[in-house]
Amino acid sequence: MLGLPDSVRACLFDLDGVLTRTATVHFAAWKRTFDQFLHEREPGMPEFTQLDYNRYVDGRPRADGVRGFLESRGIHLPEGSPGDDWAAGTVQAIATRKNDAVLQELEEHGIEVYPGSVRYLHAVKEAGLATAVVTASANGQQVITAAGFADLIDVRVDGIVAAREGLRGKPHADTFLAGARALGVEAAQAVVFEDALSGVEAGRAGDFGFVVGVDRVGQADQLKEHGADVVVQDLAELLEGEK
Repeated sequence: MLGLPDSVRACLFDLDGVLTRTATVHFAAWKRTFDQFLHEREPGMPEFTQLDYNRYVDGRPRADGVRGFLESRGIHLPEGSPGDDWAAGTVQAIATRKNDAVLQELEEHGIEVYPGSVRYLHAVKEAGLATAVVTASANGQQVITAAGFADLIDVRVDGIVAAREGLRGKPHADTFLAGARALGVEAAQAVVFEDALSGVEAGRAGDFGFVVGVDRVGQADQLKEHGADVVVQDLAELLEGEK
């Protein structure tokens, strides 16, 4: 009834864009940050767009997102140190400003969940499958708690865990593999749920048993090209009787 192979024992969910409707919050925070940077440092250069977010930022650790977008514009900055002030003009300074911006966005707009995803989470737990959230966000615990489904998640691998354990971010499979290990299952017994192109790449790179692409922004074809076995617009589509 879950729309998954019978061999699946665990479900690994990305957070933003799959379970929570915070992808728009993250985009707004990135846009606010990058547009300010470009206005100050590269006046006349086109602003940050949704396409830039999809290609270079979505699903990746903050610093990787900074590097990826700036490199796409031919801009190279010194790395700096975590917590750098904006005036430092470093990758870490921009990453810090983005985190401040997303926390402000969350405070102003709160956490919104996808009802179909929550229904699916309940069905997964009722079916006896293990669950993990795998997210690049360093605010994973706060978002899960605020969203109200912490009791449905067995394991969390977020940006804090990744930094502590030296895990490479998506599109590398490290964080998803860490989630599977924490749940005591092999990659072949787990399914990855992702809305980001880098995330489905990570699922495929890790040889997971099944990869579900969640299309929130009209990129179904790209999700399939990057490794999704199936693409849905909402997880409830996978539930028997709701297709």
